[in-house]
Amino acid sequence: MRGDNNEGEKGIPMNQIQQIIPQLRDAVGPVILISGVGLLLLTMTNRLGRAIDRARMLKNELSVRTGHEREQTIAQVTVLFRRARIIRLSITLAASSAALAAVMIMGLFINSLLDSRLEILIALLFIACMCCLIASLVAFICDINLSLHAVKLELEAITKAPLE
Repeated sequence: MRGDNNEGEKGIPMNQIQQIIPQLRDAVGPVILISGVGLLLLTMTNRLGRAIDRARMLKNELSVRTGHEREQTIAQVTVLFRRARIIRLSITLAASSAALAAVMIMGLFINSLLDSRLEILIALLFIACMCCLIASLVAFICDINLSLHAVKLELEAITKAPLE
């Protein structure tokens, strides 16, 4: 019988499978992080696409606008450009966080397989991953605040009066 020689179904010794189980358990957290960051990236890229589309639309309207309307449109395009730059930064930081998490997973397995001492490197990768994610979220919040400012400019253009 196969079970008598202490091997798994495919001929892998059970002790090797048991040795890697803790690393698989440790890797689950970073894998979930990568998944969550992927969803965050989807949201951010959608916001970037909307900002770019809106800026292009306003650019096309710029040729027919004059006076105060033209100034308002230029102000809106300026805000949209700032938003696009902030969203790009946020996307870059979120993608860096996911990449660092992937490298951290590799480090966990290398540490286990080669019985090396990479704990400090793995900890530093985790810290860098979290710093990138936090910075990405801060930039994302800045974009949300800036988008509110853009709406304020649009409403001022309609009402012809400054809003608080």
